[in-house]
Amino acid sequence: MSERQVETEIEGPIARVWLNRPDKLNAITFDLLDGLVDAAATIERERGVRAVLLEGRGSSFCAGLDFGAVLTRKREVARRFLANPLRGTNGFQRPLWVWRELPVPVIALTRGHVFGGGIQLALAADFRFTTPDCQWSVMEAKWGLVPDMSGSVPLGDLVPADVAKRLVLTGEVFSGEKAVDYGVASGVHEDPSVPAEELVDQILERSPDAVAAGKRLMDRTRRSTPRRAFRLERRFQQAMMRSANTREARRAGTAKEAPAFGPRTFG
Repeated sequence: MSERQVETEIEGPIARVWLNRPDKLNAITFDLLDGLVDAAATIERERGVRAVLLEGRGSSFCAGLDFGAVLTRKREVARRFLANPLRGTNGFQRPLWVWRELPVPVIALTRGHVFGGGIQLALAADFRFTTPDCQWSVMEAKWGLVPDMSGSVPLGDLVPADVAKRLVLTGEVFSGEKAVDYGVASGVHEDPSVPAEELVDQILERSPDAVAAGKRLMDRTRRSTPRRAFRLERRFQQAMMRSANTREARRAGTAKEAPAFGPRTFG
């Protein structure tokens, strides 16, 4: 049996997910796409998970689509290109977009290459920490294509319109430091796990229900009308007021003690 192309390890409240094709710079195949969906589903079922660290084995995060492994299977490409009418995503978009839909924060740790589908996967995370010399690119432009694995939405959320268009139209290769300047990356460090783990420590201090609701609220209201945003605020806040984890947060805050939260109940 061949090795899994996506590996998941859950240790207490933290799930670690690795793209596992280091000899191919973790280039995307059909098996890898399926592995991403399965990994996200596993994490969603584990209500004790509070944060996800997503990275690539070896020297690179992800160098994009493995053209040789994917485009030679034309029938499979055509099948996966059809959108699911209920989800609104197709078989190339959903494996990346599921990370945005997870009710826990996802943090991508990038090094080496973040090209094409790789940058779209990183953009599906809630946070991205990168090495200074990491190379990023919306590489589709080089091949006469456009981003089609859900990346256009988070890119448009993160950066001004002119920057997004520049990256999509040119396929410019830019460093991790430039990724922070552009607003594509959340931070830069020689070891991306350092700022990532600092952020995780902060997240673990908060109610898992409030974290899940906060992530969903900010994602859903970014492109909504004020009326819809206010409705979501009311709905989610009512759910928080019924949460045992909210009661624990209040108790611990009043007593000036570390909270002892239970499993996530929201989402």
